[in-house]
Amino acid sequence: MTIVLREPGVDGLDQAVDVLREWQSEGLAFQVHPGDLGWLWRFGAQETAAGVRTWSRGGRTLALGLVDGAGMLRLTIAPDARQDEELARQLVADVTRPERGVLPEGKAAIEAPMEALFQDLLAEAGWHTDEPWTPLRRDLTEPVRDPGVRIEVTGPGQAHERTAVHRAAFDSPSFTDERWHAMAGGLPYADARCLVAYDAQGEAVAAVTVWSAGAGKPGLLEPVGVHPDHRGRGHGKAITVAAAAALRDMGSSSALVCTPSENVAAVATYESAGFRRLPETRDRCRAA
Repeated sequence: MTIVLREPGVDGLDQAVDVLREWQSEGLAFQVHPGDLGWLWRFGAQETAAGVRTWSRGGRTLALGLVDGAGMLRLTIAPDARQDEELARQLVADVTRPERGVLPEGKAAIEAPMEALFQDLLAEAGWHTDEPWTPLRRDLTEPVRDPGVRIEVTGPGQAHERTAVHRAAFDSPSFTDERWHAMAGGLPYADARCLVAYDAQGEAVAAVTVWSAGAGKPGLLEPVGVHPDHRGRGHGKAITVAAAAALRDMGSSSALVCTPSENVAAVATYESAGFRRLPETRDRCRAA
């Protein structure tokens, strides 16, 4: 049977979310999560759909990719299809031919499961490895302690505080109140929460969005930020602990987060909040 590459469109987004939920499992390496699709949803359903690619055979989805910015593809593969040679070769052909509508010509990067045959074939095609990323995991079988600061779940009336912390933390103006509402109206946000931490003076100092993939499955922290005016005071640890507690309340089996390995301060913060490092991952890159 032929492997079919598709853009599922807005009507296919619910199936894409379901597929990503299904593929989440303890013991698997860090991979694309429903929360990654949910975070992309801040740009609206139409733009989110435009960034989704699926590969299927016989009506079953085998791989799903998110085009995340110009020249970046975040790809995951069904756990039982990661050594499927036909699929791997088709994926390589599709990501290296601009006319297939996945990646443009020139500089590009791909995130994919490190143990997949696709990785080996990309290397044979001349794609090199980029800077390492550190995934971290916290087991949620045991209760999570109180974070020690006031934590509030963001509703529509508090969206401005959530977005303000993010814009300051990442020095990025793009996460507006309008985009928060678009994200919160997306399908993945039914299993998500935004949390904001407040200091003793009532200032919003840190924020996180947590994404569940369903009971008994790993949940994701994406993104996590501390306002630059309030760093160095333990707020990063506090919001991370609060995120883990929220995911446990939502039935998640563990909490996952990923950060560039060179960001040693972030890695240390997550470790202080009870997270443990997983093996590093690296994107595959193609020069311009």
